[in-house]
Amino acid sequence: MLLRMYTRFLSNEDMKYQIEEISQGEEAGIKSASIRVDAYRAYATLESERGVHRLVRISPFDSNKRRHTSFAGVDVVPLIEDSEEIHIQEDEIRVDVYRSSGAGGQHVNTTDSAVRITHLESGIVVACQAERSQLQNKNRALELLKTKLILKQKEEELLKINDIRGDQHEAGWGRQIRSYVLQPYQQVKDSRSNTEVGNVVNVLDGDISLFIKDYLKWRRQGIND
Repeated sequence: MLLRMYTRFLSNEDMKYQIEEISQGEEAGIKSASIRVDAYRAYATLESERGVHRLVRISPFDSNKRRHTSFAGVDVVPLIEDSEEIHIQEDEIRVDVYRSSGAGGQHVNTTDSAVRITHLESGIVVACQAERSQLQNKNRALELLKTKLILKQKEEELLKINDIRGDQHEAGWGRQIRSYVLQPYQQVKDSRSNTEVGNVVNVLDGDISLFIKDYLKWRRQGIND
């Protein structure tokens, strides 16, 4: 549902994107997905979405029609173009090749060229299946891995000097930032800006601009305070 929401938002905003990887759930749905966005101020626009999203609804997989609560984590990472300072040796990673899965169009292919890379020391995992060439997918995955390692390194340096940016705790992993409630009432609420919208269908159809704008206002207010 989140993948659909974000791709519709990106399409509505004319922001170029490509689904890099999709992993199907064991029973239904999507276990994980990665989207690469190439657009002006893409990171600044989408930074507000980083964190844990909560969904409350009558599960279509429950024959007793009971209400279920589920959670999904969203990470937003800026792609660092100049990542030459990070050198990754082959013995530092594990490379797995597998068959792609997902939709066509501007999304992913279905050849055996998908690549998943695990950085053994940090445990960071990245994957790419957007290209038809296994080598191209590996290179793009390595590019993302280098970015994540650089960000991890910089974050650790900031932790050492106790200078983490103000919203790191509020918008970080393990903390709910937004709830999408379909039952017993309908409402989407952002727990940071307290923005509330009653039309859940529109939001899940990609209308999230209000949440992004109000997040930026909330963040600026926190910085000024």
